[in-house]
Amino acid sequence: MNVFKDLEARIKTAVEALEIVKTSEASINLDRITVEPPRDSSHGDIASNVAMVLAKPLGMNPRALADMIAEAFAGDPDVLHTTVAGPGFLNFRMSAGYWQRLLVEICEAGTDYGRSDFGAGRKVNVEFVSANPTGPMHVGHCRGAVVGDALANLLSFAGYAVDKEYYINDAGSQIDVLASSVYLRYREALGESIGEIPAGLYPGDYLVPVGQALAAEYGQRLASMPEAERMEIIKDRAIAAMMDMIRDDLKALNVVHDVFFSERTLHADGATAIRRAINDLTYKGHVYKGKLPPPKGQLPEDWEDREQTLFRSTDVGDDIDRPLIKSDGSYTYFAADVAYFRDKFERGYSEMIYVLGADHGGYVKRLEAVARAVSGGQTKLTVLLCQLVKLYRGGEPVRMSKRSGDFITLREVVEEVGRDSVRFMMLYRKSSEPLDFDFAKVTEQSKDNPVFYVQYAHARCHSVMRQAVEVIPDIDISAETLAAQDFAGLTDESELALIAKLAEYPRLIDAASAAQEPHKVAFYLYDLASALHTHWNRGRDTPELRFVNDKNRQLTSARLGLVYAVASVLKSGLSITGTDAPLEMR
Repeated sequence: MNVFKDLEARIKTAVEALEIVKTSEASINLDRITVEPPRDSSHGDIASNVAMVLAKPLGMNPRALADMIAEAFAGDPDVLHTTVAGPGFLNFRMSAGYWQRLLVEICEAGTDYGRSDFGAGRKVNVEFVSANPTGPMHVGHCRGAVVGDALANLLSFAGYAVDKEYYINDAGSQIDVLASSVYLRYREALGESIGEIPAGLYPGDYLVPVGQALAAEYGQRLASMPEAERMEIIKDRAIAAMMDMIRDDLKALNVVHDVFFSERTLHADGATAIRRAINDLTYKGHVYKGKLPPPKGQLPEDWEDREQTLFRSTDVGDDIDRPLIKSDGSYTYFAADVAYFRDKFERGYSEMIYVLGADHGGYVKRLEAVARAVSGGQTKLTVLLCQLVKLYRGGEPVRMSKRSGDFITLREVVEEVGRDSVRFMMLYRKSSEPLDFDFAKVTEQSKDNPVFYVQYAHARCHSVMRQAVEVIPDIDISAETLAAQDFAGLTDESELALIAKLAEYPRLIDAASAAQEPHKVAFYLYDLASALHTHWNRGRDTPELRFVNDKNRQLTSARLGLVYAVASVLKSGLSITGTDAPLEMR
């Protein structure tokens, strides 16, 4: 049960039954009513703006209307009392019985509690990382990888049909540079002294094994081939090797994509896919021949002071029109973007999400324009920008890498602090805000380290279960038995507050998926962990509040049901963030 939707339905029923509403000729819009947790839990369990929304159309003072609505709940056994706050907020304090019934549902659902049909099975494509296949993943890719993966997990949990996609940029000039860099390593593997890697090529030692593999396979034959033939072979081997490395790096972060889409396929068979995409835009009236004025600042690579084939993107929300075909007949990089979107559109996605680095802010409007033009507004496109991550060690900046020489690799970060610390901390700030990542702080075992604090809460739940079996050896702690408990004994305000915090989870899932903000799950988990730890600490000072009481078996079983419910929600949320839920921590 989503308690907020439940109370919203009750509020609307109460409002519709008011005489002033039944006799009013005004247009009453109940869709603007919100029902949510109050900012201050001391005010109540649930708050609503209903009176402030309806006061004006009904010609009433908001507080007076709030008093009328509150009176309608006087006979509701699930509502302990209602109060009016501020300009007219209604605060509801729910009865212990209401929370106890909810706890039964949470225990029965287990880790599926909060799973919803909010997405109604709509097909969503989440494209993230999509780094050039020219080397190992670096920390700059890490945040986008975590955000994209967690967002896809969240949307799936909320009822969307999600595909995680990686776009392989394997058709640009960077691949020529990669191939030239690998060729040097191939020659080196044959015993040739190559000296210092020339400027403009990739100097990383990660290319040494690629060159060695080519030398083992071809010997001297590769060097004697015509350059065009040789470079095509090297490109294929280099891209394959880099993508194997990237997949391994991402797997270390617990990121696995469903689809890997190669840009080269768009250029295959005479760039048939790109030509079809441009023809489609032309048929829809979005393409013309013309010249673009020089843009302000540094000129982009695809700008030409001559007539080109242009996308009339300003008609669909962009700042400037975009070139598709250069004057020499070659396609622009943007033309491939159009063809790629069209391919996704033809695969039937109702929404496409691109998770990009903050340096791609200039792509947002052009991609949105492509979506409007290609899909005719049928497909929603969203671009999420991830701000930079700055690395520190004990407050001091970290810049150099042992492996790449000029950047910190994703693998190095994961190996030093662990996958869970990386993933959770990458989500513990909104992706549109810069993030400081301190190696020392994310390994602390304290409340100030969110991932430790949350995982410790889950481990503590299981510690309580083990303790219960030690104290009462024949106690049944199976999920089925705990869900069947009589929870009437759970009446302490701290116990009820813990259930109320669990009640927020379904609403959190729907809201976070609608806003495409997976960081909200991490924030919620920390709050839930805090509520558990706070209640556990009360038990240290007040023995009668402890979860395990060998003098009262029935109350112990009820409290273990509460512990099981907390553990289930913690595990569910940690799964969405891609983080483990440990049974114990040492």
